Amino acid sequence: MTGPHPAFAPATSRQSGVIHAVLGPTNTGKTHYALTRMMAHQSGIIGFPLRLLARENYERLVKLKGERHVALLTGEEKIIPPGARWFSCTVEAMPLDRKVDFVGIDEIQLAADPDRGHIFTDRLLHARGKGETLFLGAETIRGLLRQLVPGITIETRERLSRLTNIGPVNLTRLPPRSAIVAFSATEVYAIAEAIRQKRGGCAIIMGRLSPRTRNAQVALYQNRDVDYLVATDAIGMGLNMDVDHVALAALHKFDGQNSRALTPQEVAQITGRAGRGMRDGTFGTTASCPPMSQQLVKAVEDHEFEAIKAVYWRQTALDYTSPETLLNSLMRKPPRPGLITGRTASDLDVLTGLMQMDDIREVARGHRATELLWDVCQIPDFRKLGDGSHTRLCARLFLDLLKHRRIPPAWMESQLRGLDRLDGDMDTLMHRLSGVRVCAYVAARTGWMHQSRQWQERCRAVEDRLSDTLHERLKERFVNRRATALLRRPEPGAASEALHAVTPQNRIIVEGHEVGQIVGFTMQIDTPADSREGDLLRRAGRRALRQAMPARIRHFLTQDISRFTLTDDRQIHWEGAPIATLVRGDDLFHPLIQLLPGEFQDNHQSRQVQTHLQALMTERISTVLEFFFRLEDKLQDSPILRGLYYRLREDGGTTPTLPEDRTLTPAERKRLHRSGVRIGWRQVYCPQLFRPACLPMMVLLHNIWHDRQQATPDAARICLTSDGHPIPPPGWEKAGPVHVRLDRLDALLSTLRPHGRQPGRNIVTPDTLASSLGIKATLLPALLKSLNIPHHAPQPLSAGQYGVASPLIILGRTGRRDTRPSGRQKGTERRRNRQQKPSAGRREQKAAQKQADSPFAALRNWSSSGRSS
Repeated sequence: MTGPHPAFAPATSRQSGVIHAVLGPTNTGKTHYALTRMMAHQSGIIGFPLRLLARENYERLVKLKGERHVALLTGEEKIIPPGARWFSCTVEAMPLDRKVDFVGIDEIQLAADPDRGHIFTDRLLHARGKGETLFLGAETIRGLLRQLVPGITIETRERLSRLTNIGPVNLTRLPPRSAIVAFSATEVYAIAEAIRQKRGGCAIIMGRLSPRTRNAQVALYQNRDVDYLVATDAIGMGLNMDVDHVALAALHKFDGQNSRALTPQEVAQITGRAGRGMRDGTFGTTASCPPMSQQLVKAVEDHEFEAIKAVYWRQTALDYTSPETLLNSLMRKPPRPGLITGRTASDLDVLTGLMQMDDIREVARGHRATELLWDVCQIPDFRKLGDGSHTRLCARLFLDLLKHRRIPPAWMESQLRGLDRLDGDMDTLMHRLSGVRVCAYVAARTGWMHQSRQWQERCRAVEDRLSDTLHERLKERFVNRRATALLRRPEPGAASEALHAVTPQNRIIVEGHEVGQIVGFTMQIDTPADSREGDLLRRAGRRALRQAMPARIRHFLTQDISRFTLTDDRQIHWEGAPIATLVRGDDLFHPLIQLLPGEFQDNHQSRQVQTHLQALMTERISTVLEFFFRLEDKLQDSPILRGLYYRLREDGGTTPTLPEDRTLTPAERKRLHRSGVRIGWRQVYCPQLFRPACLPMMVLLHNIWHDRQQATPDAARICLTSDGHPIPPPGWEKAGPVHVRLDRLDALLSTLRPHGRQPGRNIVTPDTLASSLGIKATLLPALLKSLNIPHHAPQPLSAGQYGVASPLIILGRTGRRDTRPSGRQKGTERRRNRQQKPSAGRREQKAAQKQADSPFAALRNWSSSGRSS
């Protein structure tokens, strides 16, 4: 076993898909290609040589696939969502017992590294994806890949840009956007101090930095706050930055045992960071480093290097019968040509040291204890003190795990309490970060601690605090902000340093001239000047603003909500200037604050402003919609009503009426009504949310949540036209050509469809129906049609017709057209009929007279006389 997870099964025993490799120099797009191939599969794992790279590519995957589907596994960090499908890992921490469709290994040529090579070799021989396996690396390992992996297909990629040597360059004459590479912390600090004195400042990149500090330093460089980067050879492993020139401060390095010359492949790996994409780069030497030989320059420029003859190997099928048998199995010789034994790794040194301790030898017996002993030996020695403290730490943890099966929380608490301190210099902070990494590794091991997730979060919080403090210490030590701003001008030294100040009226004074003002948290330059003078004054003004910013932020933190203006375009204004934008949050009623770009000195300042604005915005929403949020407490004791309220929260104040909503008991409906909730024919809603006091806030929240721009309608309007409002505002529902306010829509439906059914007879709509809705009468038929209400459209009189036109009629269940008038018209019609129709007596007289005048009257009389006789 070579990591915190079980070893892969042999490749021959597993069903595997295509195996291929992509080889070539830096800046060929290999990593991008590998991530693309992995995401083309349903699942995948990719291993990187550095924790920094695993974290960087994890963040790239999260942006593309979302946090729910991406996992991060390193020795110190474990983020595994339940639905994780793609894993970004360090090579040592790959979850080797998980079967996935894709497996990728980056920088596979590191199998030739004497310290870590055996891990890469194990992955090369045994790591296989069900559908695809991909190895990325340098061209130097081509021959061994064909030898060790039969059937592999290999693709070679050319560098996208040219890399050219420009020879040695003095530190003070290095071009902007240069990276200077040294090979020890002492050299890095010395060069960084020289850059600070001569060129204003630089960013620092070292392998000992945490990912958070490293990202902050990279941002310092990428944002052009500084033009120079001083780094160790850690930048050679895939860290992509906008570097135009790479200068080596030495051509030798200490590899842990000896000082040796850099190989041409190592030089190419480091200097290959110059240039990006299609932009060419340059390389050379600087400081006291001699020029490169012509042979070395040619090898780097032409990418021609000696092939790797063998890779390092260590046994992974281990015998855990006893510590002695374990040690013997680890010392076995390589089984085939092309594999050699590497240096004694740190875990093997720890195992040898533990076996010499009497208390360890007494209890380390049997398979379980021996396997646990080997697991503990693999805790990385991040601190590298060389005083035996790491071996003693492993012994303590082994005894605790063997006796209690868990590491006592008190131990972890004491470790973190001692490390969670922000005093001291940079080296002290980096030493504490190394200690936190050990704690994080222990907390990340499955089964070693109770509540391991909480301890991992605690370790991450301590690491973040130390990282932020270290970043600030590095900036204070190696960045002269003022010198950097003033020296970054077309002609350094052509003019004296500009004097500047900020007046109480927020006007910026540079060299006695008003050049701009502070607006919000930004600077506006209003003095016309030529480009060279303008750039210099702008930088000096920005420096003045940075000096005034702490006081301005303190003043800002005393402001209440009345001092801010919230505009329809989602921006928050302070003192007449926009400072932040509202963006979508976790739910509709809790938008997030996104600060607009400003002249903040550090993340702490921006976080203060953002936190204060977030609190004020939450307070504003809670105040305006107070009655709605109180419903949760009012309905807490009823699960049905509480569930209905949660639906209202999730759907933004209105939610479709479900069949079960109509089955509420009268008491429940009455309780909802008293609480301000209405169960309508189509929607459940709170009318008060759409009154004038709340409607602007509801429209704003809906605009933020749905990412749209919609004007706030007049709350008194019953119907809104689709022309003015293409999408129904909150509180209105689309009904044909218009949007109808929910409360009036329910009233209309109750009138036209009593009890939710079609009326028993036809109903003539009153003439005032359209005006009561605030729309034209011609829109009524389309509105009724959208509501599925059977009706007969009004028919105008044609030419030559007189009288009353056919009105709009709501059809009853009989389906017949009932043209009888109703209401007042009925009374008038009845009176007219009584005046016009004859009485019953007169009708009888007319009928008798008609019969007497009939030709058959004599026959009728004869028939009657015959019967009588």
